[in-house]
Amino acid sequence: MRLASLLSLSLLAAPLAAQSATYPQLLTLFREWRAFEEPPRVEGAPDYTLATNARRLAELKQYQQRLRAIDTTGWSIPEQVDHHLVRAEMNGMEFHLTVLQPFARDPAWYASVKTEESDTPAEEGPTIHGAIRLWQYGIWPRTRLDTSKTLTSDETRRLTAALRTVPPLLRQARGNLAASNARDLWVGGVRAFEEQSAALAELERHLQGGNRDLIRATTEARAATDSFARWIRDEAPKRTGPSGIGKAQYTWFLRNVLLVPLSWEEEVTITRRELARAHASLRLEESRNQALPPLPVADTPEDYAALQDRAIPRYLRFLERQGLLTMQPWMERALRERMPGFAPAATRDFFMQATQRDPIPLWTHLYHWWDNWRLREGMHPSPIRKGPLLYNVWMSRSEGMATAMEEWLMHAGLYDDSPRSREIVWIMLIARAARGLGNLYAHANDLTMAQAGDIHVNWTPRGWMRRDPLLGFEQHLYLRQPGYGASYITGGRLMEEVIAERARQLGDRFSMRRFFDEVDAAGMIPVSLIYWELTGDDRMVRELREGTGPLPFR
Repeated sequence: MRLASLLSLSLLAAPLAAQSATYPQLLTLFREWRAFEEPPRVEGAPDYTLATNARRLAELKQYQQRLRAIDTTGWSIPEQVDHHLVRAEMNGMEFHLTVLQPFARDPAWYASVKTEESDTPAEEGPTIHGAIRLWQYGIWPRTRLDTSKTLTSDETRRLTAALRTVPPLLRQARGNLAASNARDLWVGGVRAFEEQSAALAELERHLQGGNRDLIRATTEARAATDSFARWIRDEAPKRTGPSGIGKAQYTWFLRNVLLVPLSWEEEVTITRRELARAHASLRLEESRNQALPPLPVADTPEDYAALQDRAIPRYLRFLERQGLLTMQPWMERALRERMPGFAPAATRDFFMQATQRDPIPLWTHLYHWWDNWRLREGMHPSPIRKGPLLYNVWMSRSEGMATAMEEWLMHAGLYDDSPRSREIVWIMLIARAARGLGNLYAHANDLTMAQAGDIHVNWTPRGWMRRDPLLGFEQHLYLRQPGYGASYITGGRLMEEVIAERARQLGDRFSMRRFFDEVDAAGMIPVSLIYWELTGDDRMVRELREGTGPLPFR
């Protein structure tokens, strides 16, 4: 046991100077691979035409062969982990070109204007190359603590060039999507372009009296967007086929891209079990709290601001007092930057139903923003892990751990002085399990997107999940991106296997602070690889190859 724990500590601290002789070959290939992964441009827009995709698939096979040819004999575990990460990214591109094919099936793929920074390492779900991220320009505030600034001359030039790609991109899209018959992807895609049009209209207002070329590019991008939205709306009734990828392809994606050692069937089992467990736990919690008054709702902006001003310091004090995390000076700012605005009752969606009663349960999930701060600082020594992995390879770690944090911190005593807040934690877990379960059946083509949404609404207690824009956004996103809906649940359960094995190895020397430090040091990588790197045991990686279910602890 002592040998295993010392081994894993040495792996985490392995200096770059101790690289294996052939490891630099991987770094060279990685740089070339990332350059290749960017598609060629036509009129400034990425080229997703059939002929180009066929050529790129053949070229991808050559990169995969080069990766397999690298001799990994004698490599350290972190080096082997990096090899798996590059393999997963290449598999992700193969899956996109041959199965998911968002450029040929999914109209929302072509919604290239992004207004908000994601709380995950990169945007959730399939995202077009060269997306126009408005929050990367000073005129569009990145966070609630930022203000709009006048564009620099360089920003003006870059944003003008980017917006000029929207009309040719959407012209190309009509041809690329001609054979698509994925009905629910078409139905959901209309909203994506309505939102893009609204964003461009807002940008036009910001630009009043500014650079004429930029204003013209914005106006033309908006006109092309509106025309494309009308086309999708007109075409959607003609598209009558299924939108899910099927169980076998879903399982292949889990094991070969997300590196999750589960199958579609196993994710269904886990998610159903978690849905039942969370419901039972909520009912027990309600029984425990029956003599207590319900949590008051912050029904005015002033009450809500005061609630948040109390919640954030209280949350951070708890983490520090309990010694759960290594506290950083930027943690409070990372949360305050992302404080959601007040929502009146008429537009109060699921998450604001929770947040306007107690903001802390959602803040525990938003460990995301601390992950992103570390990633933005490029803290990991490996070039492969310094930035976001492609194709959502980070999914099980990012969403799984964020969701698990909600329950973990509850068990650690975060709500001992607010028992009703524990009910919110269980309701949030119920909603994510119901959402994930419906999405699993939608990908199996057993349910339509609307029917999956019914599961989400009907199984979420207290009427907090409504048929509102949030429901439409989530169901559409998870249908576009296999694995995402269930990852909140299954990723967390896999993380608990890491805790269990690491605690077994370390015995009395284990602490949650040490665990979180080690997980954060590993970077935003799949849980199966975190397990290997922290414990020295490649069990989960072997399960990926062997296709077996979970094995007992050794």
